[in-house]
Amino acid sequence: MTAESTVPSPGGQPREHGFSPVSVIPPREAADGFRFPAGRRTSVRRASRLPLPLVDAGAGLLACLALAETQGRPLLAGLLLAAVLGLNARASLYRTAAVPAVLDELPAVCARIAVAWCLLAALVAAHSPGHALSARTLALGCVLQSAASCLGRGAVHWRRRRALVRRPVAALVIGPAGTAQRVAAAFLRHPWSGVRPVGIVDRQPGGGEGLPVLTTGEEVQRALIQNGVQAVLVVGRRADHAPLLRALGESGCVLWDVDADSPSYDMRGERLAGFACRRLSVAGPRGSVGKRLLDVLVSGSLLLAAGPVLLVCAVVLRLTDGPGVVFRQERIGKDGRPFTLLKFRTHRPVDAHEAATRWSVANEHEMSPFCRFLRRTSLDELLQLWNVFWGDMSLVGPRPERPYFVGKFSQAYPGYAARHRMRTGITGLAQIHGLRGDTSIEDRCRFDNAYIDNWSLWQDICILLRTAAALVRPTGS
Repeated sequence: MTAESTVPSPGGQPREHGFSPVSVIPPREAADGFRFPAGRRTSVRRASRLPLPLVDAGAGLLACLALAETQGRPLLAGLLLAAVLGLNARASLYRTAAVPAVLDELPAVCARIAVAWCLLAALVAAHSPGHALSARTLALGCVLQSAASCLGRGAVHWRRRRALVRRPVAALVIGPAGTAQRVAAAFLRHPWSGVRPVGIVDRQPGGGEGLPVLTTGEEVQRALIQNGVQAVLVVGRRADHAPLLRALGESGCVLWDVDADSPSYDMRGERLAGFACRRLSVAGPRGSVGKRLLDVLVSGSLLLAAGPVLLVCAVVLRLTDGPGVVFRQERIGKDGRPFTLLKFRTHRPVDAHEAATRWSVANEHEMSPFCRFLRRTSLDELLQLWNVFWGDMSLVGPRPERPYFVGKFSQAYPGYAARHRMRTGITGLAQIHGLRGDTSIEDRCRFDNAYIDNWSLWQDICILLRTAAALVRPTGS
């Protein structure tokens, strides 16, 4: 499960030297020359999510009242509404779209209404066969509710689109000035997107025509307050502006990642002014309580179950390799915070500098047979269950690295620092795809960030199961 293997730095040599071997996520106040002063937060106008559930509930009630077989049966109406609202919420049909359109969601809405009616009919037939709903009632109910729901949703979306055109959201465009000016001009030409750029944020002052280029945190703060900025369009590398984006996100702005160079059909997500866009989040993944609960339950259970194994490993290691069974090393965790990682000691570095700066020591010829066994079976990683139990790590997440290498890789590989948005883990999406040991750091960044962007509790369970299967047939750490 470890990411460490051989001596050379993986994926080629990153840019050498010239950086400080300390924690890597810059302080929240400073980012690439920007200093974002604390001050009043912007008041963001957010579209209410209430009208759409009300429309769907009203459509269901209308269909129940219009059909003879469902009239006067409030329990059936309640079950139908609960099924429809639950299915729609599960499919994110109540999430506010950037540019809402009823035709885009028509198939999903109608399909879930049909499923809800079929579930209701099956439940009635199973409970009271004599009162089973007829096929005619099912068909009419689906048609009536679908028509009413789509008409109501169309009205809600029409009002929202009018509001977007009449009162567009002020936005900042963050990225290289040339690309940002081009994206801003496209948004200004298409007011129906509901976004009106008011400034460009870049480290270098821009020249020529176009929107003003903001180069300091004070200028960004002034534009934020004076223009009532509520959205941020990010072009280029997000990692270059991570602390500034976090500050803007925490001030209430909606963050959009805009693909300014690829055709919009090359990327999933929403479209604004013809660009493929994806909403960004500065917070951790939703469901973090469930993830933490899974970590505590699984790590606690494994510590109890593996207690005898840990004791045997510690005793054998003490007898074969002398004192100093537990290896402690500083690693970088969530939001760039350091913590002490625990492992069984399988190698003794010459000094603290070697331990902090040498990429790896696996497969060294001086290792004892038992230490090589611990490495090969990943049993040396079992002590990290304590890190998980106490909250320093998670069972699943990007692998933690030492401060020296985090600083090095953050400069050399786009997106490396963004891995620290989530608590680091014992295993992860990169590891189950073979990215362990002397493998590409760039590939690891891509897999780790994809895991965070698409996090779900089920994905964590799948990764844990695949990791357990890999441990049955170990191929080395």
